[in-house]
Amino acid sequence: MFYNTYKTNQNQTLVIRIPDNNDARNLLKYIDKVSSETDFLTFGPGEYEVSLEDEKKFIETCRKSSNKIILIAEIKNEIIGCLIFRGGDRLRTQHTGEFGISVTNSCWRIGIGSILIENLVNWAKSTSIIKKINLRVRSDNTKAIKLYERFDFVREGLITKEIHISGRFYDNIFMGLQIDS
Repeated sequence: MFYNTYKTNQNQTLVIRIPDNNDARNLLKYIDKVSSETDFLTFGPGEYEVSLEDEKKFIETCRKSSNKIILIAEIKNEIIGCLIFRGGDRLRTQHTGEFGISVTNSCWRIGIGSILIENLVNWAKSTSIIKKINLRVRSDNTKAIKLYERFDFVREGLITKEIHISGRFYDNIFMGLQIDS
């Protein structure tokens, strides 16, 4: 079972683990919360329309997959961060995938994102499948870009007008990390 504990830079106990079906409701609550805390996500408040049953199915699909993973970060049994990596579904693309990450605003700048990414990279290296981790990040999200670069993600491309919020367009940078094995 995937279960790691850490001390944050504020000396709080942080648990990183793979969720099970019992976490589905709390994950949906968490997603609803973070959707209103930042514009850097690809969805806003009320846009993540996933039923409880669909969330349970998605969690189970990831738990059974060898190239997909969901990691949740908890402090005092409350979900404060989430990372989802989805590898390709076909033989030709199963070795690569993309992740998304979020951390609740009250836990920004205490190292949660770094710990989640570190766990993803370690998991990817432990598989015999994953050879490349990709992500997309808004070009004006400089703190996230610096975080990814600390883990040796490199910029691979730019997609213009990828995000549209309140009448304004934003570009996304594609970044990637090759996994040596």
